Amino acid sequence: MNGFDYILFKQVSWASRKGISLVGSQISKGRQAYTKTLNDNLFEPLSLQTKAEINDGDGGELKGNTTHSAKMCAVHSSSAIGVNIFQYWKNKGASDIAYALGLCRKNNKSAKEIHFEQKFQISNQFRLSPNIDVVIKNNDKSNIKVFGIECKFSEAYSSRKHPGLKKKYIFDISEQWNDIPALFELAKEISPNDAEYDHLHPAQLLKHILGLKKTYGKSGFRLLYLWYDVLGNEGYQHRQEIKQFSDIAKRDNVKFHSISYQELLMRMRNKLYAGNEDYLNYMIDRYL
Repeated sequence: MNGFDYILFKQVSWASRKGISLVGSQISKGRQAYTKTLNDNLFEPLSLQTKAEINDGDGGELKGNTTHSAKMCAVHSSSAIGVNIFQYWKNKGASDIAYALGLCRKNNKSAKEIHFEQKFQISNQFRLSPNIDVVIKNNDKSNIKVFGIECKFSEAYSSRKHPGLKKKYIFDISEQWNDIPALFELAKEISPNDAEYDHLHPAQLLKHILGLKKTYGKSGFRLLYLWYDVLGNEGYQHRQEIKQFSDIAKRDNVKFHSISYQELLMRMRNKLYAGNEDYLNYMIDRYL
């Protein structure tokens, strides 16, 4: 069983255990892996702010109708798992989840706000700016202004190949690479096609780094890759690709980190269970 099918099987099994009916991507057509309502796929309903932020993103995650399921209704949706993990902490406090992710020390209270689908402009020459799945904003006194988090679930193991980096990111903004030469070499290697990485999507991470760096400077952000681990060779290769990218970022003194959902859930179970029992029981039952 490949990684994508493994994740899908676990999520469909979860829905069956909970008595949640599934439909296809075209309701009556396609693989039955979509909940009939969005709330069936979420730990708690979207808040008005979360819904507005996701609607402002470019992914069209909430666009469903009578003939097509919304993308976020997929039980294997990376957007849904991101909301399930992070929205809960918008009211409970961002510092606890930032600590569990390894982004700050236990008693650090700098993390203040959690937002979804935030955009950071790379250049005014480009019509679109990349969307970062989750952003934790720190207080004004913090040296690290934001933690950017890229969430990946099943798509890292999909048979659909990810694109490389478009040539405009090499030639049109060459000055923005001056202080990150190692990452620039990688950018050239995966432009316009990425034949080196099968599971990690480095072009996406590079665009996030460029956008965050333009807004906050190289030392003003941390970028975290949050991903789902699987058994076998695909999981091993994914981990190797993450390490390879991390080593390159380290040479440029870019603060790049990674953690799997499984590691995160175990940390939260060990450190944050008291007072968060319903939330963590749901997450562990579904994703661990």
